[in-house]
Amino acid sequence: MNNKELIKLAMEAREKSYSPYSKFKVGAAILTKSGKIFTGCNIESASYTPTICAERTALAKCVSEGNLDLYKIAIVGSFDKISYPCGVCRQFLREFGKDLIVICAKNENDFSEYTLEQLLPNSFGPEDL
Repeated sequence: MNNKELIKLAMEAREKSYSPYSKFKVGAAILTKSGKIFTGCNIESASYTPTICAERTALAKCVSEGNLDLYKIAIVGSFDKISYPCGVCRQFLREFGKDLIVICAKNENDFSEYTLEQLLPNSFGPEDL
């Protein structure tokens, strides 16, 4: 699956966002090394703290179905500029490797690609325990 196809799936997931407070819809799509795809959207809560980001929703679906072989994730938020994962999501994704490819996009034609190591240098992970 190429980056544009993965970004398009993230854009479709964004439309399922439940974001009545911030009005900031985010979608994510994870591609595993075995070729499986998991999508997620942000889900807000009136009390804010239990709100979950799209990246963590997609990752929770991926892991809860027994898939730990993450390859890349596409993230879309704003229609006006490229959106990046928050610090909590970067750390949550880090659990599954520094080499994860992170595609931060505005749309399927306007995106940047990084490794998680580039977005979260000198990170703490399972090998540090």
